[in-house]
Amino acid sequence: MADDDIIKVDDINYAIYKIGEWKNDYEINQIGLSREIPVTENTVFHVKFSMDEIRNTKFDMSDKQVNGFVAIAEQLNPKIQEMDLEEVIELEEMEYQNILKELDDLELLGSDETVPIDGEDYLIYKLEKEHHLTKSFPANEFTRQFYISELKRIKEALG
Repeated sequence: MADDDIIKVDDINYAIYKIGEWKNDYEINQIGLSREIPVTENTVFHVKFSMDEIRNTKFDMSDKQVNGFVAIAEQLNPKIQEMDLEEVIELEEMEYQNILKELDDLELLGSDETVPIDGEDYLIYKLEKEHHLTKSFPANEFTRQFYISELKRIKEALG
């Protein structure tokens, strides 16, 4: 295999996941709705950073200031729209804490390991900085196909 067919697990230009299930059920936090489970320290860091960015974005709703996860859930999730806003805020905080605990408890690949870019054991995303945002793109066909089906599954779950 050529060097460009292999990714070092500690390469900050990639996010690497496995397909799995979270231990808890989630209604609000889109990270917890996904079946993508981080397998590297850098990916865990990226997920936590992304969650913090969304949570630090504030919106005014019903005379309250809410974070981005609450605002997104109120817009997209019919189950959440039926709940009292205070309950949604409390549920989001509980989900956030549960996800942090799950992320901290994950068994991760060693930082000195490598993975093949075209394998089917891991979902691999190429990370690219665009202005102040980090965008992720499927790095192989296996990840691209999973990504498409996962978006469809999440959309149907919210719909």
